[in-house]
Amino acid sequence: MSRHAAGPFDGERVLIALGGNAMTAPDGSAAPHAQRAAVEAAMEHVADLVAAGARVALTHGNGPQVGNLLIKNQLAADVVPPVPLDWCGAQTQATVGVLIMNALERALAARGAARPVTAIVTRTLVDAADRAFADPVKPVGRYFPRAEAERFMALGQAWRSYGPRGWRRVVPSPEPLEILDAGAAALLLDAGHIVVAAGGGGVPVVRAAGGEGARAEGNADGALRGVEAVVDKDLAAALLARRLGATTLVIATDVEHVLVGYGTPRERPLHRTAARELRTLAAAGHFAGGSMGPKVAAACRFVEGGGRRAAITSLDRITDAVRGKAGTVVEPGERTGAGGGPSAH
Repeated sequence: MSRHAAGPFDGERVLIALGGNAMTAPDGSAAPHAQRAAVEAAMEHVADLVAAGARVALTHGNGPQVGNLLIKNQLAADVVPPVPLDWCGAQTQATVGVLIMNALERALAARGAARPVTAIVTRTLVDAADRAFADPVKPVGRYFPRAEAERFMALGQAWRSYGPRGWRRVVPSPEPLEILDAGAAALLLDAGHIVVAAGGGGVPVVRAAGGEGARAEGNADGALRGVEAVVDKDLAAALLARRLGATTLVIATDVEHVLVGYGTPRERPLHRTAARELRTLAAAGHFAGGSMGPKVAAACRFVEGGGRRAAITSLDRITDAVRGKAGTVVEPGERTGAGGGPSAH
């Protein structure tokens, strides 16, 4: 492959984790035209970074897309058998991956910076004994009346009441242990491809225990099988970034900074911090588990595992974030004085 002109980020490896806002319209619409338009807008920012010389890998959320598939499952259950949640994850990885490939190739061509873009349907290993399987708490899909929820509980699904809003399915969200197809992604990245991998956290799989279902060639670890669960996209991104040798992890969301003291008179943006300081803030209750909490944890894990820098910021600031000049920048080392009383964001 021919070498492209050097830019300010020449040779730097960056993993960008795109949040759901990059995949849907501002009002949350996940209609096909809205998804296509949102991805095209997002890829303009990614193309700027690639054109500046960075070697980029991407991962993405898939919550709205999986939610749509689950609604189809539920509405058509009397006509066609519902497909399991891991199938939904694989389908949405492919759908969003193709949207990204098409949009990013066009944006790069417009900048005279053409690169091959490749999406990989990726599996993520989780532990079958993870406590999350005994206590499913991650809501997926939309709200339904109790009678509809009971119909699916009879099929073995877990549902939870959310009061006047109705009932919603809840599923396990186990800890990601390994991105199983990261080796293929690394080879493609080395060959000059922009790689899309581990979408939606990857398709969760477990290994058969005690050799049960082991492959004919004697795989002592057992065969892989998909499970009804979802993996947090940001925690999976931290694993993937380390496996790809990324120097920087950028978690793109709908706010420019992590906020300390969110919703209180002491609310303020956090600009630059160290992993230890950020973990102290998390332990004090600053970051809600279902929103900013996993992003903060992922940023900390990445730099603690050898990454040079992680940043949490809005999509339009990702290039500046790679420079360490935008968003909440997390680096190794010691910093003090973040302060702020407990709250959630």
